[in-house]
Amino acid sequence: MAKSTSNRIIATPSSYAKEHYLYIQEVGTLQSIEPHISRRQDLNSYLFFIVLEGSGYISYDNDRFPISAGDCVWLDCTKPYSHESSAADPWSLMWVHFYGKEAPSFYADFLKHSCPFLFHPQNTLAFTDILRHIHQIHSAKSSLVELYTNRYLTDLITLCFTENMTQNQESSSIPEKIKQVHDYLEEHFAEKINLEDLASRFFISKFHLAREYKKRYGATIGNDLTSKRISHAKSMLRFSDDSIDTISLDCGFQDAGYFIKVFKKAENMTPLEYRKKW
Repeated sequence: MAKSTSNRIIATPSSYAKEHYLYIQEVGTLQSIEPHISRRQDLNSYLFFIVLEGSGYISYDNDRFPISAGDCVWLDCTKPYSHESSAADPWSLMWVHFYGKEAPSFYADFLKHSCPFLFHPQNTLAFTDILRHIHQIHSAKSSLVELYTNRYLTDLITLCFTENMTQNQESSSIPEKIKQVHDYLEEHFAEKINLEDLASRFFISKFHLAREYKKRYGATIGNDLTSKRISHAKSMLRFSDDSIDTISLDCGFQDAGYFIKVFKKAENMTPLEYRKKW
């Protein structure tokens, strides 16, 4: 007797997709009829699945976790993992196995932002819609199936990030103060700013400020400040006739030579080359 029923599509990506895109290895749905354990490891794959109904368990990172309807899981399948449906409350799942050259970097960044592999999103429909789209385009065998797949997998990964980072921010008492720092930098980027002054102004430890700012915005305060200054400089280069010296000062760089050096590092061209091209 079958332990589960599934509707899966197994895909073989082209050489071009393997080189340039995120691509699926399989996508599908599963309805458990009776409990059974699926175990795997050493797969060059990432598994994302969402529990639609029912409940069960997943074993990963040397621990066992209960999961139920509405839970999402994103796993690195090079590690040993297993999952099993509950006997009393069999589950139904939607899942996708995927990979791509950039996939390990995405996952490493996901973990770096302290995002958990198991989470419960507020909006499950956004996740299930993406999985349905992926299944549909592979069923239809569109000529652009690999391009669309890359798009939907990117959307899926983005959802995993935004859902978890939003939850992390909402569960902390610090984010409002960190946002105040961010807003302050938006308005005062042209002024002389350092970490110690910010910490004193907003009554927060400079070490805590540096750590929490990077966690929330994905960049150090120094790098974010430089990015804001360069963005403003690009606007002035395009929409004004101001000299490089003037632009440098207006954007918070006290020395034009240093401004040119920083700009070239960011844009791979000098400010004057940027002005000419744009």
